[in-house]
Amino acid sequence: MAKPQNPVLMAIIGAPHGIKGEVRVKTFTGDPMALGDYGPLYAADGRKLTLGQLRPAKTVVVARFKEIADRNAAEAATGLELFVDRAALPDDLDDDEFYQTDLVGLSVRDENDQPIGTVNAVHNFGGGDIVEVTLGGRRSVLIPFTLAAIPKVSIADGLIQIDSAAAGLLDDDDEDADAGEGAPDDRPRGPTSAGGNR
Repeated sequence: MAKPQNPVLMAIIGAPHGIKGEVRVKTFTGDPMALGDYGPLYAADGRKLTLGQLRPAKTVVVARFKEIADRNAAEAATGLELFVDRAALPDDLDDDEFYQTDLVGLSVRDENDQPIGTVNAVHNFGGGDIVEVTLGGRRSVLIPFTLAAIPKVSIADGLIQIDSAAAGLLDDDDEDADAGEGAPDDRPRGPTSAGGNR
């Protein structure tokens, strides 16, 4: 098989482990030990990596790839993202299960069922999943992938529904109107010399 046409990120190679070409790998599979169940893995440039051995190691797995023969090659592979084609993944998911890649392109609707944009990508920078949404073809915003911010995901209907307040999409004017009298912005401010901003 050539480079995946619809790539799904499965893992990222971390630091070398020992001197014989083994590497630490952060997986994005439900079961980290299932990484080898989907066939060969591919780098973004199309290089194929064939998993030889895999064992658990705390929060990651330690892997030996046939194409990584020594520590120098392992060091060169650090940070390499590994993909499979979406077609290699099973489709027999439960109703409340989905692949993050299937979210890309879905319509985004607010709590009033009004369309506001489209899912552009799903990221994870270490603090949890974040959905990148393009609003009306203009700017992009990042929304935390939490039940409060995104209470509904329906792959079948082709949409996700957000709660604008929990997603952080309300304008300051909207927030002030919701807050009413006595909101934090209405409190008196101290003199500038004391750190205030009057």
